[in-house]
Amino acid sequence: MPDRRHIRAAFPTDAPSLGRGLAELAEQAAAGTPESCGATATAVLAEEPPGAVDADRTTAATHPDLSALVSVQLGVGEGPILMALDTGRPAGADDLLHDDRWPRYRARALDAGIRSSAALPFAYDGLTVTVSVYGLRPGPLRKAAQGATGSFADLATESMARDRLYRAALVQVDQLDTALRRRPVVDQACGIVMYVLGCDPGQAFDLLRRLSQRTNRKLAELAETVVRTRGRGLERDLIAFGRSAAPGPDRPASDQDRDLPG
Repeated sequence: MPDRRHIRAAFPTDAPSLGRGLAELAEQAAAGTPESCGATATAVLAEEPPGAVDADRTTAATHPDLSALVSVQLGVGEGPILMALDTGRPAGADDLLHDDRWPRYRARALDAGIRSSAALPFAYDGLTVTVSVYGLRPGPLRKAAQGATGSFADLATESMARDRLYRAALVQVDQLDTALRRRPVVDQACGIVMYVLGCDPGQAFDLLRRLSQRTNRKLAELAETVVRTRGRGLERDLIAFGRSAAPGPDRPASDQDRDLPG
């Protein structure tokens, strides 16, 4: 297996995180839409519904008041962001003073001095990003935002989705590396169990696995204890548990299984 350090060297980790990518996207959207007073960028993963999104974790805003407008939409389940997510098309209001489609969002927006807004959705490989722009005056923001934001927001969403998958792959590599490093300890523990019980390698491993489940301990931790003590002090437990786990001619399989976890 390739060295994990070589993998990290081949794929540098200096790509922007999701939070930083959203922050940069919000800033670009605001700068590219002069008619707006600010912008937000919100990420929704395919495996979580919009209502379950933690706005503090997945939203970037050019002003704190705008972040609150995202929170109220996700919290109450209404607003241009939710409509954009549902339809896959841009959504917004030219004048919230006369647009009553989203009463709770509308009230919060008007209280913050926002009269118009538009939300644009961008999706790539399980990640959907909505870019929203807001105006202090009534007027159409959707077309202006689409022209200025469309191309770089689409590329930014693709970049963030790829970065998310890459980071998930690194976690899997770390987990596999840890498992490979712990495997020799598990093998040593199996050898000790084989000596104590006179069983074969498969039975020894199965016994350790079941014992770790019953005692609510990780297999690697249990194996380290067996190796460190050379099995001393555990002989009685191993033998007793081995007998309870071993099939017997006078015990039905269902009765045996009741003694075992999971």
